[in-house]
Amino acid sequence: MCPFGTQGKGAGERYQGAVTEGQGMEVSKAQMLAFLGVCSVLWGPLIEAGELPPPPASLEAVADAQLYLELVINQMNTGRLVHVQQRAGQLYLQANVLQEAGIHLPVTPPEEVGLDSVPGLHSEYDIQAQRLLLDVPPDWLPEQVLGRRSAYPRTDAMSSFGVLFNYDLYLNDTDDAGSYLAAWNEVRLFDSWGTLSNTGQYRRSIVAAGENQMNNGYLRYDTTWRFSDDERMLTYEAGDLITVALPWTSAIRMGGVQVSRDFGVRPDLVTYPLPQFSGEAAVPSSVDLFINGYKSSSENLQPGPYTLTNVPYINGAGEAVVVTTDALGRQVSTSVPFYVTSSLLQQGLSDFSVSAGSVRRGYGIDDFAYGPGVSSGSLRYGLTNNLTLESHLEASDSLTLGGVGGNLKLGNFGVLNSAVSQSQFDGRGGRQVSLGYQYSTPGLSLAYQRLQRFDDYADLTVIDTDYISLSRRSEQVTLALDLDRFGSMGAGYFDVVAADATRTRLLNLSWSKPLWFNSSLYVSANRELGDSNWAMQAQIVVPFDVRGNFSFGTERSSSGVTQQRVNYSRSVPTQGGVGFNLGYATGDPPDYRQADLTWRLQSVQLQAGVYGTSQQQTRWADASGSLVWMDGQTFAANRIDDAFVVVSTSGFPDVGVRYENQWIGNTDKNGHLLVPWSSAYYRGKYEIDPLNLAANILSPNVEQRVAVRRGSGYLLEFQLSRVAAASVHLVDARQQDLALGSAVLNEQNGARSVVGWDGLVYLENLAEQNSLQVIMPDGQQCKAKFGLPPETDQVPLVDPVVCQ
Repeated sequence: MCPFGTQGKGAGERYQGAVTEGQGMEVSKAQMLAFLGVCSVLWGPLIEAGELPPPPASLEAVADAQLYLELVINQMNTGRLVHVQQRAGQLYLQANVLQEAGIHLPVTPPEEVGLDSVPGLHSEYDIQAQRLLLDVPPDWLPEQVLGRRSAYPRTDAMSSFGVLFNYDLYLNDTDDAGSYLAAWNEVRLFDSWGTLSNTGQYRRSIVAAGENQMNNGYLRYDTTWRFSDDERMLTYEAGDLITVALPWTSAIRMGGVQVSRDFGVRPDLVTYPLPQFSGEAAVPSSVDLFINGYKSSSENLQPGPYTLTNVPYINGAGEAVVVTTDALGRQVSTSVPFYVTSSLLQQGLSDFSVSAGSVRRGYGIDDFAYGPGVSSGSLRYGLTNNLTLESHLEASDSLTLGGVGGNLKLGNFGVLNSAVSQSQFDGRGGRQVSLGYQYSTPGLSLAYQRLQRFDDYADLTVIDTDYISLSRRSEQVTLALDLDRFGSMGAGYFDVVAADATRTRLLNLSWSKPLWFNSSLYVSANRELGDSNWAMQAQIVVPFDVRGNFSFGTERSSSGVTQQRVNYSRSVPTQGGVGFNLGYATGDPPDYRQADLTWRLQSVQLQAGVYGTSQQQTRWADASGSLVWMDGQTFAANRIDDAFVVVSTSGFPDVGVRYENQWIGNTDKNGHLLVPWSSAYYRGKYEIDPLNLAANILSPNVEQRVAVRRGSGYLLEFQLSRVAAASVHLVDARQQDLALGSAVLNEQNGARSVVGWDGLVYLENLAEQNSLQVIMPDGQQCKAKFGLPPETDQVPLVDPVVCQ
C-alpha cells in the first residue's frame, strides 16, 4: 500500500517511515522510486488534499469488478440500475436484462452477453457518472404506437325512468278547400331496460269542401321497443321497424324483431381505417404531425421504431407531413400522401343486421295491416384495412335472394365498390349488378354509380304488390370542384330506366361564389336530355347580421315561364325568441306571397303564417313541444327528438345550470331544470353555479360528465346539503380570546378543529346543544357549552362562549 504521513514530511520520509514502521524491511533505491511513482499517479491528489481517492480513470485500472450502473440506451435514461460484470477490461450483462430493457438482439444470445462481442451494439462505461451507455440500431428497440384512435374518452350511457310526450298540432285553412286539424304525437316510456314508443296522428276535418273530406280519427304509425347495449355495440328492436340496408339493397317496413350492430352507441369509436405513419428515432425526439398544412398532434418519442396514428378530420385524399426533432434541435421532415374513407371498416371489425317478421302494409293508411312473413340479413366485414366485404340475404315464401359485394381502396386513388346478387321470385330468376367509384380531395369530389337489373330481378319491396316497381337501370355521375377565388362548381348526370322501360336523363349544373361582406351568388341550371329547354335559377343572398339575411333572384322553368323572387328571413335564437320569414314572387303564378312568424318559448314553439296568390290563400298555425315526467314532476319544453337530462339540485331552487359552458337557466322551486337537447351517447358536461347558494349549503361536486342513451332521459343529481354550522367565539374566564392554535374537540360528533384569529373556530354538523373540549398551546384544558341558533341561510356567529 502507499504510505500515509504528516504533510510536513517529504515523499521519501513518508516512504521510509512506512517501511520501517509498517513492514520493517529494507528496499533498494530503484524500488523506492518505482513505488513513489505509482503513489504519485494514484494517490497524489488525495495525499495533498486529504480526501478519498477518485474512481479509476479507465477500465484497465481495475480489471475485474462487479458494477451497479445506471442503464442509458440511445441517450434515453431508462431509470434502471443493472448489475454489470467486468472481467479483463470487458463488460458483461445478463441477456434477460437486455430483454427487459426492450432490446431485441438479432440472434439468440447466451445467458451472459459480452457487450463488445455483439455486432451493432456499442457500449461505454461512464466512470464519472457511473452509467452504462448503450447504442443500438433503432429497429432493435420496441415499436411505439402513438396518437389516439378515438374522438374522445368513452363514458357509459345512462338512463332513468320517465315518460315523454311529443306533440305537433297543425291547423290548415285553404280557400275553396276547407280546413282541417292534424295532431301528431309520440308517447315514449324509458328506463334502463330500453325505450318503448308509439307514434300516431289524430286528424279531423273542420270545414270540408268538395272531395277533400279526409278520414277522421286516430291513425297509428309505429309501436317499437328498442334497447341498445353500448358495451357490445348491439341494438335489439321489436315491433314496427325498418330493416337495415346496404347501398345496393333496399329497406322495408315490417313488424317483427331485429338485432343489429350499432356503432352509433359508441361515437368515441372510429370504425374506418386510420392512416398510419411509421419511422424510426435513433435518440429521444419529438414528432409533430401536420394534416393538409394544419398541426394535428405532437408527441414525444423514445428511441426505436414508431407508428403514429391520429384521427384526421377529413374524408378523402390528403397529405401528411411528419416532422421529428431531436434534443439538439435537428429536424427531419417527411411528406406522406394518404386516403381516408368512411365506407371501409377497420381490419377485423364487423357490422351486421338480422331481422324477421311480417311486411307492413298500407303504412300511413291502416293501423294494423301486415303481409307475409319475411326475413333479411346483412353482413359487412373488414378483411383488411383496404378491403371490406359485404353480403346480403332475403327470404319469404315466394322469394329467395342472395348477394355479395365489397369496397376496395385503390391506394391513394379512391375507392371501388361492386356487388352482384341473384333472386328467385315465383319461379322467375333475376340478377342485379352494381359498380361504383368514389374519389375526393379537399378541392375535388367525383362519384360514379351504376346499378343494372336483368330478367325478373325482385326483392322484398315487391313481394306484397301486384307489379314490379324496381327500375331496370340507374346510373349517376356527380362532380364537385373548388375553384378557389372563382367559387365552386358542381355537376351531375342521372340516367334512370324505369320498370316500364321509360327512360329519364337529367343534367344538372351549379356554381356559387362568395361576394362582398359575406354575401354570395348561386346559379343553377338543369335540363332533361331530349328536351331543348333549360330550367335556370340565379340567387344572391346578403346577410344583415348573424340571424337575418336578404335574398333575391330569378328563375326560368323548362316551359319558358319566368319568375322573380325576393325574400327576407330572420332565424329564431337558440335560447328562444322571435323569428320570421317574408317572401314575394312575381311572374307565373302572379303575385305569389308568403309570411310566417315563429315564437320559441322555453316550453313550446308557436308558428303561424299565410301563403298563396291573390286568388287563393292558405292560412296555417302550428304548436309543437314536449311534456316530460321525471322524478315526480312534469316539465314542458320544445320538441325532444333525442336524449335529454333533468338536473336536480336536491330541492334547492334558483341554482344556475350550464351545459357545455352555455347558460341554460336556473332550477325551479323544486330544484329541477330540464335540458332538452343532448346528443345521445355524447359525454356532455353539466355544471351548476353555487354562487346563489347560502353560505351553509355544501356543494361537493359542481361539474359532472354524463352520456345518455338514445331516446331516453337521465336524472342528473347534484348532492347539495344544508349543514348545521356555526362560527363560535371562544373566550376564557377573563373574557380574553382563547390562544391561536388551541385544539378543539366536539364531544357530540368527535370532530376536531383549531381556534383561529380572535378566538374564532368554525364547526360543522352541530347538534342543538353542543359541548367542546379545548386544549390550549400551554397544555391547559377547558370546556365550553353552547346552543345552536335557529336555522338561517347564513352561518351564525355564537358570541361569546366562555371556556372554563
